[in-house]
Amino acid sequence: MKVLIVGGAGFIGSTIASACADSGIEPVILDSLVTGRREFTAGRTFYEGDIADGELIDRIFADHPDIHTAIHCAALIVVPDSVADPLGYYRENVAKGVHFLSHLARNGCTRLLFSSSASIYRADPGDFSVDEDSAVEPLSPYASTKAIFETILRDVAASGSLRVVSLRYFNPIGADPKLRTGLQIRRPTHALGKMIDVYHSGEPFTITGTGWPTRDGSGIRDYIHVWDLATAHLQAVRRFDPATSSAPYRAVNLGTGTGTTVRELVTAFEGVTGRELPVVETAPRPGDVAGAYTRSHLARELLGWEAKRSLEEGIEDSLRWHAERDRVIGNQPAPR
Repeated sequence: MKVLIVGGAGFIGSTIASACADSGIEPVILDSLVTGRREFTAGRTFYEGDIADGELIDRIFADHPDIHTAIHCAALIVVPDSVADPLGYYRENVAKGVHFLSHLARNGCTRLLFSSSASIYRADPGDFSVDEDSAVEPLSPYASTKAIFETILRDVAASGSLRVVSLRYFNPIGADPKLRTGLQIRRPTHALGKMIDVYHSGEPFTITGTGWPTRDGSGIRDYIHVWDLATAHLQAVRRFDPATSSAPYRAVNLGTGTGTTVRELVTAFEGVTGRELPVVETAPRPGDVAGAYTRSHLARELLGWEAKRSLEEGIEDSLRWHAERDRVIGNQPAPR
């Protein structure tokens, strides 16, 4: 079996590609390398280009007519950047995605896994948990692009030309356990990535926002190991047809089911490293939200999947990847 992974040279897409390859499913990768890394495509079938390029998509399907499923991981994902450049985010994450759907339809590809985001939800104000039926209320242009594209996918699926499983995942951490790939961005914007940077530089870690109505005032997230996330995509490929047998569009949350605040993440990080991490506090960044975690059991019921790796394992693997990153991707600056 083959799968087409667009955005397959990025952090998430490359890890999914490894999980597929390890299980006997051949990944065919398309990536523009705007943020992805060529090194993450080594030894794999790779096409460099844009998802909106119809001629390139046609060539991929001509070369690989046995592609079973397309996995859509191509997107810009930095919330503050989306606030500064909403038009750029709508162009990349929505407009180009619409072109990609038409190219899939023309080539007879009717199965699509969409890597969506839990940022689209309005969390329960009592405990910040959400399930697939929770209200959708995106609070940043990035989150809006995911919600809008899901609406497009739902409409296209209802027309009968495509079946879709939209995987709404929470906050990926960790790396491929074999350290083949990991977070390629050297100046990450998410909490754990920044924590690792300042841990090595000796600077204090900045908690952005301490007035949220959470149990300790800091933001709350559902930190999921990226290998768990990859195996969920693998299970969705394997169970795609039964998962969409009763409805052509299915949304499924992927998370651990446990909410962790930023302060709790700091404590866990200190437990793993055995060192105290100096902390300072500032106001939230543009587009920041209190956060959410999943209370859904649908992934277990529909995909036969649940997260297995702990928060501490995610921290440990993130630290291991940080130590090996330059060996894998060299010393050239990674794209943002």
